[in-house]
Amino acid sequence: MKAQKYSTKGLTHWPHPTIFNRMVELQTHQLDTIFHALGDATRRQMLRDLTKGERTVGQLAEPFAISLAAASKHIKALEKAGLIRREVKGRTHLCRLHPGPLASAHEWLTFYERFWTTRLDALERLLRQEVAGRSSPRKKKGES
Repeated sequence: MKAQKYSTKGLTHWPHPTIFNRMVELQTHQLDTIFHALGDATRRQMLRDLTKGERTVGQLAEPFAISLAAASKHIKALEKAGLIRREVKGRTHLCRLHPGPLASAHEWLTFYERFWTTRLDALERLLRQEVAGRSSPRKKKGES
């Protein structure tokens, strides 16, 4: 049987046992809601605007040329995810950033960052070995 010239064994082998992250697994619904809210560019920009301080619904809607009703729907999605808090003062709705729930999303992403970093490190090692193997002088038959 002919030996394989290239192997992906180092890329497909996960050296660590599977990690069950209770906090993340038990917060699946919350994560779904957060990622749904972050999945829209308008909502992401609204969150970015709220990092500068509280804003009214009208102020959040202004850069997008959308109706207050449409802005309100975006804000409700952000509220449902727990990413913002809305306070009603008379007819004015003030929104504030509430970044706490982003911590669970960050933890979920960090797990996969470690996963892919490990895989990419393995790929780098294999590529360096291959380059080193090509650059070393090959011995002819009969040489020791």
